[in-house]
Amino acid sequence: MELIARIARGDREAFSRFYDAFAPLAFGVIRRILPQAGDAEEVLQEVFWEIWRLAPRYEPARGTPAAWVLMRARSRAIDRLRSLRTRDEVGVEAIDTVATPTRPSAASDPATHVPDRELVRGALGTLQPPQREVVELAFFGGLSHTEIAARLKQPLGTVKTRMRAALRRMREALDTTAGERVS
Repeated sequence: MELIARIARGDREAFSRFYDAFAPLAFGVIRRILPQAGDAEEVLQEVFWEIWRLAPRYEPARGTPAAWVLMRARSRAIDRLRSLRTRDEVGVEAIDTVATPTRPSAASDPATHVPDRELVRGALGTLQPPQREVVELAFFGGLSHTEIAARLKQPLGTVKTRMRAALRRMREALDTTAGERVS
C-alpha cells in the first residue's frame, strides 16, 4: 500500500518496484484468458498504465494491492477477449487444465509463483459441478451472468443463485484453510 501511495505522488521508482512485484502475477492471469502473447503483453501494458493513472483512487479497504491488480488485469483481458471474438466463439477450458502448468518449465509461467494457488484450487474443488461451471465460465470465459444463462440454457436466477452459493462456499473453504495455516 505504501508503494501505491508513492505512485499516486508520481514516484517512478515506486512504480518500477510495484511493476516488478505484480507484473508476473497479472501476466499469468491475462495469459490464461488471452491465447496470443502479443495481446496479453498489450493488455499488461494497459493495466499498468491504468494503475499509474488511478493510484490516487486506490482504496485499501476494498482489497489488497494484489487483488486490485488482478481484478484490473482480468477485466482488461476479458475486454480484449470480447473485442477479439464474438460471444459464441469464446472457449472455456476446465479449471484443472487452466490451473495446471502446461508449459515444460514452471519458470516460464509467472502464475506458478502464486503462493496461495493450491488454496484456490482446493476451494474450487469443494464446489458442486453446476457451481464450478458458472465460476469457470465467469472467471476464465469472461461471460456475464446473462451470457452464462444463455450458454447453459438455464434461467438467469438459477445462474445467479449458483454463483452466489459457489462464492460463499469458496469463501468458507478459504477462511477454514487460512485458519488452519495460522494454527
